[in-house]
Amino acid sequence: MKVLLLGSGGREHALAWRLAQSPALEELHAAPGNPGIATLGDCHPVRAEDAEAVLELARALDVDLVVVGPEAPLVAGVADELRHGGVAVFGPSAAAARIEGSKSFAKEVMRAAGVATAATMPVARPPCVVKADGLAAGKGVHVCRSDQELETALRAIARLGGPVVVEELLEGEEISVFALTDGARTIALPVAQDFKRLGDGDIGPNTGGMGAYAPVHGLDAEEIVESVHRPVLEELARRGSPFVGVLYAGLMLTDDGPRVLEFNCRFGDPETQAIVPLLDDDPLGALAAAAQGDLRGRDLPASGQAAVTVVLAGAGYPDEGDTGSPIDGIADAERDGALVFHAGTAMRGGRLVTNGGRILAVTATGDTLPEARSAAYAAAERIDFPGVRYRRDVAAERGERVGG
Repeated sequence: MKVLLLGSGGREHALAWRLAQSPALEELHAAPGNPGIATLGDCHPVRAEDAEAVLELARALDVDLVVVGPEAPLVAGVADELRHGGVAVFGPSAAAARIEGSKSFAKEVMRAAGVATAATMPVARPPCVVKADGLAAGKGVHVCRSDQELETALRAIARLGGPVVVEELLEGEEISVFALTDGARTIALPVAQDFKRLGDGDIGPNTGGMGAYAPVHGLDAEEIVESVHRPVLEELARRGSPFVGVLYAGLMLTDDGPRVLEFNCRFGDPETQAIVPLLDDDPLGALAAAAQGDLRGRDLPASGQAAVTVVLAGAGYPDEGDTGSPIDGIADAERDGALVFHAGTAMRGGRLVTNGGRILAVTATGDTLPEARSAAYAAAERIDFPGVRYRRDVAAERGERVGG
């Protein structure tokens, strides 16, 4: 099978790493890819959001399947263009991707589907959560516990443009639950928890994600998918927009039960970097089957291990990226058994350098969460570039949540 993977981040590198292990894979291509993905397949200088160029590339390469990583191409309708061109795609249509592309649309769908979510507030007053209605690369959500935080949030959202959604502030543990779907049938993946805030102790601004671990002990992924994902999938299908791809629910575990914070139309980043190494079976067959509309008989069992991912970011993240700084120590980290996924890197003059906000994602597995965490941080410490920063508390004091 010839596969074209769209995207250039750590999520896409993790997917490429797993797909490259498939005995069914004949060729792996990426657009635009990154230096890490380039070690696994051929990268092409085509923007993932450029639907016409992606279709032309897919036809030129005669690929059997396109896997779309990021949300922006999906919301922009790249999957529609490919399907209209006769190319099989793992990723939803633009109509179905609105579940992420518009917070207000997602609220409407959840209300119709009877799925519990945070209540919308008619007036912005703390405590509350202020969200950009559209895409914001994981940085459009602001938790406001004071008038000053609310004022700062409203200014930040205004700079993004577009409508604003204000919700009640829910308290509890936040988790990420993913379901592969062909539009009707589903495969639940291990439950993950990510760390969105920039600093230790969950302080500082929200980011695209500073780390993650999986699985979260004591939670039944199938049960959550049945009560949360399935009603939404049925509602989207009822509206004539069946969802094909991976539906990602961000949930808050409140005292009153799970409540949906948001839906996303793609794999999470950095949760994918923690989940993919735990999959026992080859996911390529499942992705292809979902794209063809028939997941019957498919499953993706997970190992009994745990995985921890630590994101290494530039000094100015999330306000600004870092470019051109030399990166050292990746080979040492990998020699110790860690997986190092490229998120914001580039090759310049034969040298690997920084090229983004989140630069690398370091993942390690272990029989227990503490073992995985220890290995991940030992590997992260081997990697260096000017101004490198990362949280030191990813998956800390959570060992009792993961079973063997």
